[in-house]
Amino acid sequence: MKIVVLDGYTENPGDLSWDELAKLGDVTVYDRTSYVEDPIIAERIGDAEVVITNKTPISKQTIDKCPNMKLIAFLATGYNVADYNYAKEKGVLVCNVPTYGTACVGQYAIALLLEVCHHIGHHDKTVHEGKWANHIDWCYWDYPLIELDGKTAGIIGFGRIGQTTGRIAKALGMKVLAYDLYPNDSGKAIAEYVDLDTLLAQSDVVFLHCNLTADNEKMINKANIAKMKDGAILINNSRGQLIDEQDVTDALKSGKLGAAGLDVVYTEPIKADNPLLTAPNCIITPHMSWGAKEARQRIMDITVDNVKAYINGSPINVVNK
Repeated sequence: MKIVVLDGYTENPGDLSWDELAKLGDVTVYDRTSYVEDPIIAERIGDAEVVITNKTPISKQTIDKCPNMKLIAFLATGYNVADYNYAKEKGVLVCNVPTYGTACVGQYAIALLLEVCHHIGHHDKTVHEGKWANHIDWCYWDYPLIELDGKTAGIIGFGRIGQTTGRIAKALGMKVLAYDLYPNDSGKAIAEYVDLDTLLAQSDVVFLHCNLTADNEKMINKANIAKMKDGAILINNSRGQLIDEQDVTDALKSGKLGAAGLDVVYTEPIKADNPLLTAPNCIITPHMSWGAKEARQRIMDITVDNVKAYINGSPINVVNK
């Protein structure tokens, strides 16, 4: 059985092994293929039965050109770059990796917040550049420092990752509010469930930990920002499409938003003309919160399990049943 990995580099830049996958068939691994529709995608798939991708799109056209393809396995939780409904029509299964990054993504959300509050990277840089050695005082800070104890964290999307962030925020002394379309009992031990408007109005920090849907695209927009506290902090390491980038930029420039910590943007890689690059108090990192080695190993292990289950006739983690 032929297996093709279309964009394996971000999952495995060399510190993991494809050996377990290679035991399942004739495996070809490409570091990168294309992040936009391109004939090379179908060319590389060829007559492979199993196609593994992270961000390389699998379109209707590609599915039609590759009739031997029977399984599209994502090295990720998100699968929106595949036409999964059309795949279902053609009898092609699509599976994902649902729960690999709970710990590291929640941890990273708090890391973004702590960086916003303390600007550690900036101050480390100034020390190495000699500012402290030549300073008249024994200490200094270039930005206001923010204490989180007693402040309110509002978390939009309170599944596994949201709850992980909530537990850490609570340990820092924060009150935790949560908004989720499907509240669950495990979340009630961590946070108070409220409606979205209440969360926006009462939170000093708003975290986004929700899936992207047609209903919540650009949910952090001018209208909802107006409902937030003056000087509130926005943290997003979920999906870049959840925010209106121009509206967030305007709010940061006006001071309505005090700061933002972002690990995702609307179009990735970020475009040179993205307005957020001009915004003050805006920390942006390159969609890396998922990338701890431990998390990537879980992706590898679950992907291998997904392919094994398909081979054995009992597919798992199928998103287009």
